[in-house]
Amino acid sequence: MTLKEKALAALMTATVATTIHAAEPYKVAQIDGTQITGVTVSGNGDVFVNAPNWRENVPFAVAKVTKDGKFEPYPNTQVNACVASAQVKDDCFLAVQSVVAHADKLYVLDTRNPRFQKVQDAPRLFVIDLNSNQIEKVLKLSEQAYHSDSYINDLRVDDKTNRIYMTDSAHAGLVVYNLDDDSSYRILDNHVYTKAEVDQLSIEGKPFTMQVQSDGIALDTVNNTLYFHALSGYSLYAINTADIQPGANDSIAKSVRKVAKTGAPDGMIYHEGNVYLADLEKQLVQYLTPSMDLRTLVSGQAVSWADTFSIHNGELYYTNSKIQDAGADVSKMSFEVYKVALPQ
Repeated sequence: MTLKEKALAALMTATVATTIHAAEPYKVAQIDGTQITGVTVSGNGDVFVNAPNWRENVPFAVAKVTKDGKFEPYPNTQVNACVASAQVKDDCFLAVQSVVAHADKLYVLDTRNPRFQKVQDAPRLFVIDLNSNQIEKVLKLSEQAYHSDSYINDLRVDDKTNRIYMTDSAHAGLVVYNLDDDSSYRILDNHVYTKAEVDQLSIEGKPFTMQVQSDGIALDTVNNTLYFHALSGYSLYAINTADIQPGANDSIAKSVRKVAKTGAPDGMIYHEGNVYLADLEKQLVQYLTPSMDLRTLVSGQAVSWADTFSIHNGELYYTNSKIQDAGADVSKMSFEVYKVALPQ
């Protein structure tokens, strides 16, 4: 790291000021009895969500939200059937944790780790053509890219490098899939930069004792920067995408910089200079400006474990997965998708 880069890093890791400028969110849809985590919005405004395989009787892995607020299995019921049957099939979703619409495709991240009982098969990405609503291809991670206890959590697609970046929230680390040659590998495996920093969080006074490793991820394609953050922690890190290459932890770690101290987040995304991220303990949706000002976008009852973010047409969409309150039975709980106008 050059002297200029060190000076910039020191400036960026300074304590950030917090500004409250909360906006009014709008409820896009609500589903009763099915916990949803991921949300994404396609270029034409279609909203997709996913339900993780964390308990019995999960009705779908991926769903499209219809105009009248219903949740229809996507791309069809057959591809979603393995969630309930627990069958491990190559052409069927098993344990989806994230969905990301990018260009004219939907990337469905299947952890293949139902109910955190270890990976049943290689984690993979189902790539769906949004024009034909057909699975175009399946990208399987190599044995070098995951561990038996991995829970590959979230992803970002980088058109410049033709790679997909992912986080592993169970076995700390980042995963890279190279679309040029279909290879995949890990970086910062079980490293301090990707590991949980604290044993537990306090969410509205309620202890959350499950340690969650690298989780949130955001990509700045203008400045070629990948941001990542452990859920059980308060450090936002970044690395230039040019420095993401196969290699030992120590060599990769030299290229990582700590950006700021923030709240403990789940959802995270980058947009036009701002890093948007949740504060789970305070139940906020916030954003970090280029001047390192940490501002609140949404607060109040409309935020309850803001899990995943997507941006479309000047609005930020997020899910309330309510993980802090969800036990074995969520049949009497409701889970929402909200949207809120981005700051001007």
